[in-house]
Amino acid sequence: QVQLVESGGGSVQAGGSLRLSCAASGDSGNFACMAWLRQVPGKERNGVAFIYTRNGDTYLVPSVKDRFTISQGSAKNSVYLQMNGLKPEDTGIYYCAAGTNLCALGPGRFNYWGQGTRVNVSS
Repeated sequence: QVQLVESGGGSVQAGGSLRLSCAASGDSGNFACMAWLRQVPGKERNGVAFIYTRNGDTYLVPSVKDRFTISQGSAKNSVYLQMNGLKPEDTGIYYCAAGTNLCALGPGRFNYWGQGTRVNVSS
């Protein structure tokens, strides 16, 4: 049984920083991809950043790539999202996801999900 547990969300003013963490427990050795997806009310979850666990290759969407960094822990069963220069449009619930397939920005590729952590950025 795999569990993903996120932490690190909160409320900040525009320009501030937050660091999200996600730790996997259970049989996490088969993860090919770990990712962060964001959901806002009335919209589907969309990928913000992902990392291939085996070689560390990363991808961040253009709207965040100059401000956010995704990284993984040395054991490759944890993933982090460092968010700097936060903007109000970054507000949402951030979900950690992991999967055994190739990474993608859509939610359908992922096998495992965390419970979500809320990020609120005020102007």
